[in-house]
Amino acid sequence: MSNVEEFPLSARKLTEFEALVAAAPAALEAIPGAVYVCDSEGWIVTYNGEAAELWGRNPELGSVEKFCGSHRLYRNGTLLPHSECPMATAVRLGLPARNTEVMIERPDGSRITALVNIRPLRDHAGRIQGAINCFQDVSDRKKIEEEVRAKTKDLEDFFENSAVGLHIVGGDGIIRRANQAELDLLGYSAEEYIGHHVAEFHADAPVIGDILHRLSCGERLDRYPARLRAKDGSIKHVLITSNSRVEDGKFVSTRCFTADVTGLRVAELAREASETRLAATYQAAKVGIAEADEHGRLLRVNDYLSEITGRSREELLGMSFSDYTHPDDCAADLALYEQQVRGEIPSYTCRKRALRPDGSVRYLEIFSSSVTDSAGRFRYGVRVSHDVTEAKRLQDRIRESEQHMRDLLEALPAALYTTDANGRITFYNKTAVEMAGRTPLPGDEWCVTWKLYWPDGTPLPHDQCPMAIALREGRPVRGVEAVAERPDGTRVPFIPYPTPLFDSGGRLIGAVNMLVDITERKRAEMAQTLLIDELNHRVKNTLAMVQSLAGQTARHTSSLDDFNRTFEGRLLALSRAHDLLTERKWQDAPLQRLVEDITAAVAEDGRIRMEGPPVALNARSALSFTMVLNELLTNATKYGALSAPDGTLLMRWSLRNAGHGTILDYEWVESGGPKVTPPMRRGFGTRLMERCVEADLGGEFDLAFEPGGVRCRMSMPVTGTVGSN
Repeated sequence: MSNVEEFPLSARKLTEFEALVAAAPAALEAIPGAVYVCDSEGWIVTYNGEAAELWGRNPELGSVEKFCGSHRLYRNGTLLPHSECPMATAVRLGLPARNTEVMIERPDGSRITALVNIRPLRDHAGRIQGAINCFQDVSDRKKIEEEVRAKTKDLEDFFENSAVGLHIVGGDGIIRRANQAELDLLGYSAEEYIGHHVAEFHADAPVIGDILHRLSCGERLDRYPARLRAKDGSIKHVLITSNSRVEDGKFVSTRCFTADVTGLRVAELAREASETRLAATYQAAKVGIAEADEHGRLLRVNDYLSEITGRSREELLGMSFSDYTHPDDCAADLALYEQQVRGEIPSYTCRKRALRPDGSVRYLEIFSSSVTDSAGRFRYGVRVSHDVTEAKRLQDRIRESEQHMRDLLEALPAALYTTDANGRITFYNKTAVEMAGRTPLPGDEWCVTWKLYWPDGTPLPHDQCPMAIALREGRPVRGVEAVAERPDGTRVPFIPYPTPLFDSGGRLIGAVNMLVDITERKRAEMAQTLLIDELNHRVKNTLAMVQSLAGQTARHTSSLDDFNRTFEGRLLALSRAHDLLTERKWQDAPLQRLVEDITAAVAEDGRIRMEGPPVALNARSALSFTMVLNELLTNATKYGALSAPDGTLLMRWSLRNAGHGTILDYEWVESGGPKVTPPMRRGFGTRLMERCVEADLGGEFDLAFEPGGVRCRMSMPVTGTVGSN
């Protein structure tokens, strides 16, 4: 027989409320959590020790305190009167509360987040006798949730708003996700790009095949060159940096950074082609070409100038152009050149005599023009010397040896033609035909070209061309540029040198014109413009980095002085790296030189030691590495080993072959300083170092606050020159 059946039938069964009130205090203490009970009017009638601990106080029982024992109560950041708390609702309306979050403030001002569960207590007739509240401290969980939410938001913002194209490709090659920068780069919408196989967008099947194979084998890609096909059909040159995600030994997906280098690639190809053509033209030209500084000293000469002057290249490079000029012609040439250097004239032409070492004289037609910098300041002069000695002799003997002159002009590798006094073409050489793209017809006047234009593209009638002016006015025309259009539509920029011809009596009998193709010079000017644009791009990137440092430093400093010191240190670190890279023309920077520059201000008494082989970092790695070392050094001098007289710092590095490239292992070890205690929170400096190493350089970063001193280990790929000082 059960115990229930042993009680008299008249015995009354206790309600839940009565049982809780009548229970010994130890019964509530045995409950694993904070518990308290209110009666039907809301008065607190009993609670356990854990409830008092979470409240930070011991409320009085009986008709003293209602609904809640906390000092203050908040919901969603708003102060919640006890009369409106969840317990009050349960007592008055009989409504339970399930997993309701509230914030409890203790008398000492500290706060906790609590998870509340309340159940109304009823008698046998269903009337509310009170309610029981079981609550627990979930502050740590709440903090973790907020941190996870913030990190997730930061990651989403980084992915979606990154200025670099990002995409994720599954193990099956299907694009799972792409940010807006990636879509903008290729011009596709998300629907047209995401969900498609990545190979659809690669212009070279073997390349994407190799990429996927390497990634599936766990190999990391660093700036792998590839070509992508945009929606409009254009080809984008990109560098892909990617690594694999492997779970349980299975290739799951890849994370890819896509850097657009189309402009750089086009500019580089144009620059290489231009330099090759310019060098070939420079040496092959059958005119003397020289570059001279502001004082007339020769900086560069071609072989033909050596031939004209009868001097070797080495001799000419030790002279000025006035040194081989006839004394009677020197003053006029120098006066014009000084005007050109001062910027009073952009160019000039003159005829002078050159004295050769054997005593012979050569007559030269000089065309001198200026090369200026972006501010219009003179850099050097380009002097083209046409040897017109034979031409002058032919002018004296034109009646006797016209055929000889024709033969000579035909053999010259310059576009030449002659006209009679009325402008009708009487002679043209093969080069003129090649330049004009046509053979002049009988009766053609003024020029061998099909159509003429001014440099700005406006039409230039043949009867107003430089040759026509030279004939009408009886004078040479110099310093004029024009554009010739061939019948096939191609155009050639050129400089004409029309010169009228007179007989021995001074009567005009015709003219001769030489057309100098300046296509290569124009292309060189275009290449220079592209290089200037690239410089502007680098300056903007640097300003963006400075802006980011300023913003982040401001958000993590407590005062203007603290901001000034921290921001100035980071800015000076960036400046030192820029100085070193600029000194080396933005090529590889020696690691040891970089470290010595950064630590120079505190490197004394042998407290800083460096050990490691010679290694060079590329520009990107040098900038990021400088920011990391600056943060470590700042911390060491303020709080770490270098803040104590006996503290020391050891920096050592080594290189190893990782199969897919060379890895630099770097270690920073502090000792002899104050005892180190780990910081309570991760500051911006730590996050900056992690981003520089892990995100920017694709490496690994580990910072340990050991009691004996801070220890930092970094590993990163080396794309610079190993073994370079």
